[in-house]
Amino acid sequence: MPDISTIISTIKDRQPGVLGQQTAKHSAILLPLVEVDGELSVLFEVRSEHLRSQPGEICFPGGRIDQSDNSAAAAAIRELSEELGIPENQVELIAPLDYLVTPFRGVIYPFVGKINDITQLHPNKDEVASTFTAPLSYLYETKPKMYEMGITFEPADNFPFHLIPNKKTYNGRTQSVQELFYFYDEYVIWGLTARVLNHFLTLTKPT
Repeated sequence: MPDISTIISTIKDRQPGVLGQQTAKHSAILLPLVEVDGELSVLFEVRSEHLRSQPGEICFPGGRIDQSDNSAAAAAIRELSEELGIPENQVELIAPLDYLVTPFRGVIYPFVGKINDITQLHPNKDEVASTFTAPLSYLYETKPKMYEMGITFEPADNFPFHLIPNKKTYNGRTQSVQELFYFYDEYVIWGLTARVLNHFLTLTKPT
């Protein structure tokens, strides 16, 4: 049995992480800035209709962090290159954004970067149906609409409610989650993409 001094020496210099991160899915995404007609804009992807996950929805380039990736940032750049056909040396990493811990998609590490030569854009049609850009000037002045979504607690049939003193408060519990929606032309940007976009715009909007 360790004494207090052993416990202190074991954990006093420990850096905190995310509980459960060893078993969670880890993904990285990159919010790409591009110059369009002399104006700084954000580039978005429209996901292929053939994808099993979120077909036809709008997202930023990104995906799972592989063991071969040196870092989350390297994974974000690699995924962008694979999805958009942009050489990695044409992607300038600017900064990380706050990471997200999600109940369904694990830990997501977002970054901001700049594509230096958008003429080299050649989307992978297996993953990307199309791309579009939205001017930062428009996005800064656009307030997203907010909607509430309820997530219901649904335990398995054999969940041991009899072991929980306040079991009635858990049975049928619903958690409300706020979802942001941005609208640009015919496009609807929502979900995690809208959250990351809003975070970036809040950090960088001129005062």
